[in-house]
Amino acid sequence: MTTPLNRANADVPRSAPARLVHLGLGAFHRAHQIWYTQNAETNPDQPEWGYVSFTGRGTGVADALAPQDGLYTLVTRSGDGDSPELITSLVEAQPASNLVRLVELMADPQVAVVSMTVTEAGYHLNAADELDTGGADVQQDIAALTSAQGDTRVEELATAAGRIVYGLAARRAAGVGGLAVMSCDNIAANGDTTRASILGMADQVDRDLAAWIRENVTFPSTSIDRITPATEAALITEVEAQTGFHDAAPVVTEPFASWIIEGDFPAGRPAWENAGVQFVDDIEQFERRKLWLLNGSHSLMAYFGQLRGHATVADAITDPECRARVESLWDEAANHLTTAGLNVPDYREQLIERFENPRIVHNLAQIAIDGGTKQRMRAVPILKAELDAGRDGGGASFSIAAWIAFVLTTGEIRDTRIAEITAAKEAADPVAALVAVLDEQLSTDTEVVERIRALVTELS
Repeated sequence: MTTPLNRANADVPRSAPARLVHLGLGAFHRAHQIWYTQNAETNPDQPEWGYVSFTGRGTGVADALAPQDGLYTLVTRSGDGDSPELITSLVEAQPASNLVRLVELMADPQVAVVSMTVTEAGYHLNAADELDTGGADVQQDIAALTSAQGDTRVEELATAAGRIVYGLAARRAAGVGGLAVMSCDNIAANGDTTRASILGMADQVDRDLAAWIRENVTFPSTSIDRITPATEAALITEVEAQTGFHDAAPVVTEPFASWIIEGDFPAGRPAWENAGVQFVDDIEQFERRKLWLLNGSHSLMAYFGQLRGHATVADAITDPECRARVESLWDEAANHLTTAGLNVPDYREQLIERFENPRIVHNLAQIAIDGGTKQRMRAVPILKAELDAGRDGGGASFSIAAWIAFVLTTGEIRDTRIAEITAAKEAADPVAALVAVLDEQLSTDTEVVERIRALVTELS
């Protein structure tokens, strides 16, 4: 008989104080930021930094973790076997709807950092990298926040920017100073993205609050890396056998982990460098290396690999044709990743080793979600950089073509930009229209569009 996992049953240190808040309580957050925070503690018996993490929209993960007092098992899976680790630095798991608790935390002077993993689409920016005030969720939050006066509470907010602005208003009213708001999403210049989203919301709601945010809140940029597949039901049974605890919310991940940060933390932060986090003065090239090499090849395999009948990254990378297309994309990206310290050849070798790990089941269908946003940040910049250098960008063009062929031949597309994608599919020239979904400028380059069209025809 297994034992329920909770702090009473497990031999764990006391709960750390709640000093970190996170929006987006998914598997990656639990395998990355929380894991780093736990491993950064200088005295594990008296931890000083606890995370209170909120789900994105639903309640499922919070419902599973709450009875466990936030405890869960992180299983690091390599070719040599599994290594389970009990994670204790999540001190509360909350549903997104609990705005009362979010505001309470953000007004607490002990809370120093708000981090986010809400996916690229969760920032609600338009093509000009400004808040999309025409979006229904954004309009709903602007109306709700604008109508809130004095002690009037907002009952529901749909966007991360709306929730954070609501919390920052409470922090300003409490007079406890600023903090850092830090994106941990796979987005180039994600600090700028976060700033644009939150200040865009604040400018619409309260100009005085927006001015206070500009003066007191920082937006560090990050480059994050750890492959974390969706949890399979079988993992729960395996963890029970390995640990003796019934864990309703375990997470599986790979041995490799990386976190690079640029920026300031006005209210303090954990000593993440103790766990291997790298702090740099200029993160741009590190971001590009991650986005273009890891994420770029993931997207390429997600579409091309599924078109060839593959289900996982490990399946796709062992297909010589997929491997060749990945290498071609990497060759083009490497032309523009020349800063000292990037070690692109070694990074590529590490990626192949990670991709070939047969025990990390990273489903291509999961990676393929939100391609309308992901490819705009992965394949498109490589192609434009190659075109600017006088080359044709054939590898990046192929990745874009693979996405288009997938969209045109797959019945169900999971994408937050599905309305734009559907309209493009129904256009007189769907290939050109889908290129425009990714980048309007590229769609006006006849030579580029024709090259992509030929590749789509070949793929289809």
